[in-house]
Amino acid sequence: MRVLLIGSGGREHALAAALNRDPQLEELHVAPGNPGIAEIALCHAIDTDDNKAVIELATSLHIDLIVVGPEKPLVNGLADAARAAGIPCFGPSKAAAQLEGSKDFAKQVMRDAGVPTARSFTCTTQVEIEKALDAFGAPYVVKHDGLAAGKGVVVTDNRDFAIEHALQSSQVVIEEFLDGPEVSLFGISDGHNIVAMQPAQDFKRAYDGDLGANTGGMGAYSPLPWAPDEIIEETLTQVLNPTIKEMEARGTPFVGLLYAGLAITHKGTKVIEFNARFGDPETEVLLPRLKTPLAQLLLKAATGKLKGESLEWSEDSAVTVVLASEGYPANPIVGEPVMGIAPIADSHVFHAGTTIRDGILHSSGGRVLAVTGMGSDLTEARDKAYRVISAITLRGSHYRSDIALNASVAEKGN
Repeated sequence: MRVLLIGSGGREHALAAALNRDPQLEELHVAPGNPGIAEIALCHAIDTDDNKAVIELATSLHIDLIVVGPEKPLVNGLADAARAAGIPCFGPSKAAAQLEGSKDFAKQVMRDAGVPTARSFTCTTQVEIEKALDAFGAPYVVKHDGLAAGKGVVVTDNRDFAIEHALQSSQVVIEEFLDGPEVSLFGISDGHNIVAMQPAQDFKRAYDGDLGANTGGMGAYSPLPWAPDEIIEETLTQVLNPTIKEMEARGTPFVGLLYAGLAITHKGTKVIEFNARFGDPETEVLLPRLKTPLAQLLLKAATGKLKGESLEWSEDSAVTVVLASEGYPANPIVGEPVMGIAPIADSHVFHAGTTIRDGILHSSGGRVLAVTGMGSDLTEARDKAYRVISAITLRGSHYRSDIALNASVAEKGN
């Protein structure tokens, strides 16, 4: 099987590593890729926003499956172009990708499917914004309607800041705050059937203790020893299956990865948001634990053959810690040398924002590396991740020291 993976971040590096473990994989091509991915796959420097260029590359390489990592090509209709060319694609159509591309659309789908979620208002004027904020009260939750690279959401007690953030977008969704811990749960869908993955938890705030601004994610871990035993089955029944059925009924079947961001509230599990692709950095803890061959699994999803499929998982725990550039997330400083990458046994260093200049690895983005440790429990996994990341040097960089800390302490207590 020849696979073309689209993307260049830590999520794509984790996908590439997992695809490479599939015994049926013959060739793995990645566009555009990054220096870490280039060590395990053939990279192609093309513009992945140009659907025609991607399809021409896939055709020339006799690709059997296209896997789309980031959200932007999906919202731009890359999956539609692939299917029109007769190439199976793991990723939703432009219409189905609106589950991530528009918060308002996602709310409509959840309403029609009966999926539990926060009450919300969609607003286009300052008067509507202020009315919605006052209706729910603090903490205020404001979400830009379109794609925002994981940074379009603010949760704040400051009403003036909430209004300022809302006015940066022509349309926003303002919703009630959901209490309780958050969980990420992915489902792999062929448009008719959906198979749930294991849950993970990520850390959005920039600094220890959940302080600082929201980011694209500073770390994650899986499994969740504290999560309810029924969370996977409950999410399948109440969230994933109804959403897939609703999308199919609308004539826009969802083929690809449906990411459900959940809040475990005192009133039950509710959806915070949907994404239409693998989440980052949750992918970096989930895929190293997945034993089911990934290329074959994604091809089954892309060709409508998921019925009866089940997933096999390692019993190991995984913890991922993200190394971020100085100034991230507001004003990341890039172009600095990155040194000291030395993975140990049962660890992985996934490149997220790196480039090679004059033969030396340099930072090229806000999130530079995602370091994953594996172990028999969260404590061992944390130890490996932090041993590796602490040896890496990048001037001014920072990372959180408390990823999975509370969960590992609680796990030991049990």
